[in-house]
Amino acid sequence: MERNARGHRLIQSAANPVIKRARSLREKKHRKSEGLFLAEGLRILTEAREAGSLPQQLFYAEDRPGHPLAEELITATLAAGGEVVATSEDILSKLSGKDNPQTLIGLYPDRLTPLADLDRHAAPIWLVVQAMRDPGNLGTMLRTGDAVGAGGLILIDDCVDPFSVETVRASMGALFTQQISTARWPDFISWLRSGPGTLVGTSLAPGTVDYREPAYPAPTFILIGNEARGLPDDYEAACDVRVKMPMHGKADSLNAAVAAAVMAYQVLDRQERG
Repeated sequence: MERNARGHRLIQSAANPVIKRARSLREKKHRKSEGLFLAEGLRILTEAREAGSLPQQLFYAEDRPGHPLAEELITATLAAGGEVVATSEDILSKLSGKDNPQTLIGLYPDRLTPLADLDRHAAPIWLVVQAMRDPGNLGTMLRTGDAVGAGGLILIDDCVDPFSVETVRASMGALFTQQISTARWPDFISWLRSGPGTLVGTSLAPGTVDYREPAYPAPTFILIGNEARGLPDDYEAACDVRVKMPMHGKADSLNAAVAAAVMAYQVLDRQERG
């Protein structure tokens, strides 16, 4: 095994099995079979370390200047038993899928928490999404959850993969601070009704109330539907409260991630005011 002057494993070929394995994690089927995903960038990896997560493997560009935070990540990864791999900017580009890659890429175990293991009392706010398709929206919702102190994000039915490179990138590190769980709708409703919790759905249907009116007792579960179709009728009917936001322009709805942020801050405000 070739090593550089610092004693780190040195890989200079994109055909190396270690690189091919890491690169394969850009595809969902390989992430699922390996239980691993990629995160890139000094900021995201530093956020992960501060949240208590270190990579199993850390790849860095040997031909770029070092950064103090990068050195801390390298030291912490080695101390935790992880492997540090020195490689080239060109190989990092192949791993990230970007022409101008970040200087660090980490390989992490996935962070799914079984629904039954979630502690609903751990936070006053939880975000729930149904059939979300856009990785940018999902990553943004994770950032919102982190910002409002939410317990996590529950993915209902067939959502975009929370561990895709695009979602991880959009989360800006919030992926490592939020619990993530997946469930089919019947299982989620059964779990929710087994304990306290108010399910709040956003809707344009008749019978909704202005989103500023409810009290939102903790824990409140904010349910956001698919970007194009919204929530199915029977999902809306299962909500304890259905709310709408006033739309004064020609658009009849907000972007799903924007709606989630507006709702999350409204719930936070009402809960803090009592």
